[in-house]
Amino acid sequence: MNIVVTGGTGFIGGALCNSLLVDGHRVSILTRGRGQVARGNDARINWVLWNGQDQGPWEQTLEGADAVINLAGAPIADARWTKARKQLLTDSRVLTTRLLVSALSRCSTKPKTFISASGIGYYGASDDRRLDERAARGQGFLPDLCLAWEAEALRAAEFGTRVILLRTGMVLEQDGGALPKMLLPFRFFAGGPIMPGSQWVSWIHRRDHIGLIQWTLTTSTVSGPVNAVAPEPVTMNQFCDVLGRALHRPSWLPVPSVTLKILLGELGTLMTTGQRVIPAKAIAEGYTFQYPTLDPALRAILKKPRTGDPLT
Repeated sequence: MNIVVTGGTGFIGGALCNSLLVDGHRVSILTRGRGQVARGNDARINWVLWNGQDQGPWEQTLEGADAVINLAGAPIADARWTKARKQLLTDSRVLTTRLLVSALSRCSTKPKTFISASGIGYYGASDDRRLDERAARGQGFLPDLCLAWEAEALRAAEFGTRVILLRTGMVLEQDGGALPKMLLPFRFFAGGPIMPGSQWVSWIHRRDHIGLIQWTLTTSTVSGPVNAVAPEPVTMNQFCDVLGRALHRPSWLPVPSVTLKILLGELGTLMTTGQRVIPAKAIAEGYTFQYPTLDPALRAILKKPRTGDPLT
């Protein structure tokens, strides 16, 4: 396939593009990095400059593409949620997706498939209920953000493109995401759960996250929201217990929720509440998870040497 990717140099996007290339696809990456375009870091990739805000020559890259994968967006948990940070999180998702879909609408040959990132934050904080793709939207900043983000992506369905909304949980790998931050205290024998510990963690190995994206590319019966999480969510207590055993370290020093709220403000609630999310659609349509349970997923990650992403 001829595939265009936004966010193609990030934690997920870089690994995804490598996997697409291995499978023989032609990959174009829309990037803000002028240096990457000038250097052409990887000759196998068509690097195209854009800023995610304005129309321009980059739109020609979309013409005749078989699929577009939209992973653009500022990291959710990298900074305190000030008013300015919230605006950045919103604009980098909602406005960027709006720009991309508007450009697609002007293509004479439109893509058959548009895969757009979203998050399980759509469901808001919840109790022990198992949430599938039919569950209602929650309340708060993240649910509102996901709703607006998904609404822009769904506009592509108006001109006949199949739209997949990838509601992603905690993606696990050693070179990015939340896991490296969690590993550090464990390596110093000071690891433990974020309190209250009973909150659910809906996680996925990055290999399965990429696998789901590639699966949706070729599974024409799938559309709409798809929960990109493993079939077996765990509580925070269980997650840290498994992590400690995989590292041969104790999990004994809990992190008080009040500490996170003082340090991180509203962002702290993201870590002290959770959702028990199930990938019902992926299971029903036949996707096979390589890592359905946490213990083998973490052991596979931790036994590998630490390496950087070649596209970052």
